[in-house]
Amino acid sequence: MTYDAIITNSHVVTDQGLIDKNIIIDDGKIVGLTTDEPSCDEKINGHGLVSIPGVIDTHVHYGVYSPIDKAAITESRVAALGGVTTIMRMLRLGDSYKRSLGSQLEASTKTHFVDYTIHASIFNKQQIEEMKFCVENGISSFKLYMNLGADVGHVYMDMAPNTTSLHEAKVEVNLEIVENVVRTAASLGCPVLVHAEDYETCSCGIKTAKEQKKDGLAAWSESRPQDSEIKAIQTVSNFARKYDCTLYFAHIGSSSALKQIQKERNVGTKIFVETCPHYLTLSYENQKGYLAKVMPPIRTREDVSFVWNAVDANQIDTIGTDHVANQLNLKLKGGSVWDALAGFPGIGTLLPILLSEGINKKRTTLQKLVQLTSTNAAKIFGMYPKKGAIKKDSDADITMLDLKKEMKVSNDLFGGFSDYVVYDGWKLTGWPVKTILRGKIIAENSQIVGKTGFGKLIKRPVTSFS
Repeated sequence: MTYDAIITNSHVVTDQGLIDKNIIIDDGKIVGLTTDEPSCDEKINGHGLVSIPGVIDTHVHYGVYSPIDKAAITESRVAALGGVTTIMRMLRLGDSYKRSLGSQLEASTKTHFVDYTIHASIFNKQQIEEMKFCVENGISSFKLYMNLGADVGHVYMDMAPNTTSLHEAKVEVNLEIVENVVRTAASLGCPVLVHAEDYETCSCGIKTAKEQKKDGLAAWSESRPQDSEIKAIQTVSNFARKYDCTLYFAHIGSSSALKQIQKERNVGTKIFVETCPHYLTLSYENQKGYLAKVMPPIRTREDVSFVWNAVDANQIDTIGTDHVANQLNLKLKGGSVWDALAGFPGIGTLLPILLSEGINKKRTTLQKLVQLTSTNAAKIFGMYPKKGAIKKDSDADITMLDLKKEMKVSNDLFGGFSDYVVYDGWKLTGWPVKTILRGKIIAENSQIVGKTGFGKLIKRPVTSFS
């Protein structure tokens, strides 16, 4: 028979390790790995390249500073260029999911270059009562923002589709909300993603730093001390053990947080851990200005080394970007770190940073890279083996890498909504050169060749964790 496509001559990273076989693709699926070359409609030459499962970015904010009907186009474009085939949106609604989820989903259907799925953020009692409704609509993970409350409770919610106004809100994710979200998620069999900073500690730290007229990223880190992470981790872990809930700690980048998480794991808490590229590369000691302002903050060089060691020790499960599609006019408003917007774009540089700083500097292996950027995420969030593997019957989501390719980072490479990138000017070795989604090339040699609307919503069932 004649198949749709075959990828020839690449080194393929599978569950069993690195193999040299051709990948046969038909009807959007991988149908086999072989040393033969069967008849096919398209032959994709992988000579000198490495094929890995399509990258899953577990942590993406888009639809906040531009509406989802526009943001899905720009940010999924960046994802495709960066070798990412599935993005997991942190949806933040200021009102009822029953009222507003439908319009968000509808506006997303024709606008994505890559596949996408959703984590639902929960801020209040009404939304807690709607968590079952979210599960019925294929959303089986929920986000808690323990950093939001009192005078640090300001947040931008996602815009309504086809609008252009920022949606500011004031929320308080107090202990009652935290406990009830954990309890409800446990009853539904769903994990809870946690932003682990105690808002009371942060509020006090920020007030003190401002009174002392401190500024800069070092002051930002000091104002949100690692103790705030420890306290939040302890609090939510106690609830998780009480209700037998699985936790997923998002964007962990400090030694204190990782040490506390290990303590909680040691007493039986079910925990997965995500870090981000910026916690593996940036410290407030090597950054000028405010572009790298983020929550939780980037910390010290020692913390960067600690996170790499945690990766090596298998204490970290996934790497997501915490990508925020914002722009400089908002990012740098006000002229101080206290006025600057937190968060920055990162999808496009996810793989190049990990390949250059991780693989090519021998800090990690290709096998572990695949686990951190694809396989583990697919297993944790109910997409495996459809996603996250190069194996028979999996979606033919494949990212092809040139480990020797050198390029200098600039925002012009990606064409997203953001007009800056924190890694501007970095010369990185190792880049994705072909991004394949369900058997179709959607990006090649830094050019988009796919179409909007090809990316589909992945509805995720409740899953068991391993």
